[in-house]
Amino acid sequence: MLRQDHQPIQGEGEFTRYWNRQTWLTKQEPEIYGAIKFGSILENVVYNPADRVPDYDDVSITENTRCAYPIEYIENAKIPCIADRQPSNIIMLTCDAFGVLPPVSRLTPEQAQYHFVAGYTSKTPGTEDGIVEPSPTFSTCYGQPFIVLHPGRYAKMLAERMEKNNVDCWLINTGWTGGKFGTGKRCPLKYTRAIVDAIHNGSLAKAEFENFPVFNLSIPKAIDGVPSEILHPAKVWPSKEAFNSEVEKLGGMFQKAFAKYENDIDPSIKKAGPVLE
Repeated sequence: MLRQDHQPIQGEGEFTRYWNRQTWLTKQEPEIYGAIKFGSILENVVYNPADRVPDYDDVSITENTRCAYPIEYIENAKIPCIADRQPSNIIMLTCDAFGVLPPVSRLTPEQAQYHFVAGYTSKTPGTEDGIVEPSPTFSTCYGQPFIVLHPGRYAKMLAERMEKNNVDCWLINTGWTGGKFGTGKRCPLKYTRAIVDAIHNGSLAKAEFENFPVFNLSIPKAIDGVPSEILHPAKVWPSKEAFNSEVEKLGGMFQKAFAKYENDIDPSIKKAGPVLE
């Protein structure tokens, strides 16, 4: 999937315009931009039929565009793309438009099951028709339309495989920091990449952690290549009161979403979620 971040540029206190999409691609995703050539497939992208040159700034179809390309089009790709062992890390992705979840958290097996069942992210403007402001969405097991069994069954299978293979689970938030949508900014890709690198090279597992309240998540105090202050969201919010209010609000949303399934899930999993006073 071709991520269209569409990070707005702030001007005079308001978000007034968006990055030129082609400029964003060439700067933030040069490998992917280089892979968009004959043999790749673009979806929802307008192009000139005479010369086949895409116009990434034309959003008449939608702002939510995609591209598929052969893996060989990525210069440093590992070929063949074969994994010969079980993963040592599981990464769950979320996009928190409320700007309160940490950029990365280390999950216990119980927390991994809780967040897997919750499947939280945010719908943001430009991703779906009719979305003009961010709205929370809880897609069970990150794929609710395709779930056949009770989500508790899938969560238990996840925990069993984590234990069997000694796998760490991480929750990465690629959403907003320093405030919610409209006041904060999207977490820069370079920081998310540094976090993923630290997970893969094993250094993050050896880091010093502290507790993130309400959600009771373990968050690292330092990661190479990432400003330490953004690792704890409260430190980059201009108003502590506003931050606490949003954390409580999001925690309540989690509890309401999880309540639909909690009767058929081990009580220890519910306790791994946010705790409100």
